[in-house]
Amino acid sequence: MPREFPRTRRVGEQIQRELAGLLHEELKDPRLGMISVCGVEVSRDLAHARVYISVLGGEEIVSETLKVLNKAAGFLRHQLGQRMRIRVIPHLRFLYDESLAEGARMDALIAAAIAGRRPPENEE
Repeated sequence: MPREFPRTRRVGEQIQRELAGLLHEELKDPRLGMISVCGVEVSRDLAHARVYISVLGGEEIVSETLKVLNKAAGFLRHQLGQRMRIRVIPHLRFLYDESLAEGARMDALIAAAIAGRRPPENEE
């Protein structure tokens, strides 16, 4: 695993805070669901950023939201450029954060193991 640099972490945290505000204030697309920015990973050269989001809803809502956000990435990057004081604003790529769903699945498996029963067949 590559070593994380404090500057990239700080820039990622600032992008996360700014994007959370921008998504709720600036984007008025009705196709967007309830979005939370879970994390941002910025490359060492600050040229690219992976933005991890979580969305309430099913798979079709998630895919539609990702499609809308990736199309609006240029607009969001421009808005970040006006709000942040760094020379290079990274190119944004939005990805779905599956850790929440995976955590819920693992929690159900642990609860089933504690109760001494087999988990439902569709969760294995």
